[in-house]
Amino acid sequence: MKTMQEIEEIRNRKRKELELRVNTNVGTREKHILVCHGTGCTSSKSEQILANFKKIIQEKNIENVRVIKTGCFGLCAKGPIVIIRPEDTFYAMVTPEDCEEIIQTHIVENKIVERLLCKDIEGTVVKKLDELNFYKKQKRIALKNCGVINPEDIDEYIAFDGYKALEQVLLQNNPDEVIQTIADSGLRGRGGAGFPTGKKWLFTKQAEGKQKYVVCNADEGDPGAFMDRSILEGDPHSVLEAMAIAGFSIGANKGYIYVRAEYPIAVQRLRIAIQQAEKYGLLGEHILGTNFTFTIEIRLGAGAFVCGEETALLESIEGRRGQPRVKPPYPANCGLWGCPTLINNVETFANITRILLKGAKWYASIGTEGSKGTKVFALGGNVNNIGLVEVPMGTTLREIVFDIGGGIPNNRKFKAAQTGGPSGGCIPEQYLDTPIDYENLSKIGSMMGSGGLIVMDDTKCMVNIAKFYLDFTVSESCGKCTPCRIGTKRMLEILERICEGNAIEDDLEKLEKLAHTIQKTAICGLGQTAPNPVLSTMKYFRKEYEEHVKQYTCKASECKALAKIQINPEKCKGCGMCKRVCPAEAISGEPGKTHHIDQDKCIKCRSCIQKCPFKAIGDAG
Repeated sequence: MKTMQEIEEIRNRKRKELELRVNTNVGTREKHILVCHGTGCTSSKSEQILANFKKIIQEKNIENVRVIKTGCFGLCAKGPIVIIRPEDTFYAMVTPEDCEEIIQTHIVENKIVERLLCKDIEGTVVKKLDELNFYKKQKRIALKNCGVINPEDIDEYIAFDGYKALEQVLLQNNPDEVIQTIADSGLRGRGGAGFPTGKKWLFTKQAEGKQKYVVCNADEGDPGAFMDRSILEGDPHSVLEAMAIAGFSIGANKGYIYVRAEYPIAVQRLRIAIQQAEKYGLLGEHILGTNFTFTIEIRLGAGAFVCGEETALLESIEGRRGQPRVKPPYPANCGLWGCPTLINNVETFANITRILLKGAKWYASIGTEGSKGTKVFALGGNVNNIGLVEVPMGTTLREIVFDIGGGIPNNRKFKAAQTGGPSGGCIPEQYLDTPIDYENLSKIGSMMGSGGLIVMDDTKCMVNIAKFYLDFTVSESCGKCTPCRIGTKRMLEILERICEGNAIEDDLEKLEKLAHTIQKTAICGLGQTAPNPVLSTMKYFRKEYEEHVKQYTCKASECKALAKIQINPEKCKGCGMCKRVCPAEAISGEPGKTHHIDQDKCIKCRSCIQKCPFKAIGDAG
């Protein structure tokens, strides 16, 4: 167990060692090779890259070089990523075979490996991380340590003011002041609904009960979302420290982290972090020599989407099937095992220590009037810079997609962006300049959600997109209430008829009516928001629905039954390439003459479109 003085000694000593991680002007001969060890880069052999660097350095007996595993740097499209500090050199798409060259050229000869430098979207070679457009408009608060520290070394977390907020809170011994600071900061829950965090803490503190609990919701189930996972993989102690502070503030001595089992790296690092914190006396009994006791346990979820809903999550922790409870009572009054329970998600907790260390006014100065601070988004889909981004609330969708995300691949046209996952809506091009915050997203029929942001180009069928999300919701429904269990199934059946060319005009009216009914009658937030993707696409892309129903046409050719691929006779040169690659033998024509597609045989695989050297083949209409 460490005393406060010993923790401060670690902080001062270790910070001097790690100054080169954040200060490119630091005068030192030592170099740190930072290797991304998040899930994305790990799947691309970053673990082997890490091992190769260590082996080569040992074999060459090179001094003053340390190889560090880190969390996600954010720019997943360029992974595996290696950054060398203090010069801040950014190497992208590194392979295990590149390690020898990096060590010999960069470390030994002090020359940059030009071929591995990251290229920005316009083709500019970028030598340093902060020169990339991807990072210029970001402001990292929740992600501040990700990609900077070794998440499996508590000393590195301590060096960057880790557990300092907990020390101050325990020394001041004023739970009300902590809660007021959180309230004054304007922080709202980052799990989806955006409920004021300080208010939730206050309600739980005021609730009657000898036993209280703190729960971290790390059950991140939205398709394409990986914000919480990346924080747990890159900075697990920030969540543990915040949970302990929350426990002190509301009068709880026990915490649970509910994390999905599909996140093995996050789970492993959480376990390591909890063990380290217990060893240092930062979790457990008499924390830092005070009378405060707080312990944390991990509970693994089986991947049920509904367990992202807070009361279904509680049911799962208690060992029952994950199904939402009727509210009220709310968890703040009657939660885990009937006791007052505070539930926040990972990103919410990741903001707590920074707010307490830098002040409520500092945090409240970031963002918009009703939405303070920053938001982490998992940026995916048809965008060049797929990855993890953190931006101030109020940043426009255009800035995220085009300035940070680097625009649409192949110079395609932006069509829509889906925020909020299966509970959110599709935002069309006309709202690209809308500031992204809770209020503005709600006004245009979408929602913040946990932070998934999927970009779609003009090749996407919005009816098919709506069907995809509703199919997900139907398969993930817990089945407790009729509107969600039966209603969403009926909606999906209508969408399937539309995509198969078997719908009638009345089906559109039925679809909307069902959607509004489910919104009003489903028992939990997940069921109530399930129709959002359908309603938003019907609102902004009504013409596509009508083309499917009235003209039996899917111009994007994503609905196979309605797709029609044609050869333009003015462009066709009769080269026969399309005929050779067609797996269904649906294309006929003599050499040098215009070819034709038999629509009855065509399986809409689009191989002919991709291979035609004259771009003579495309979707009808």
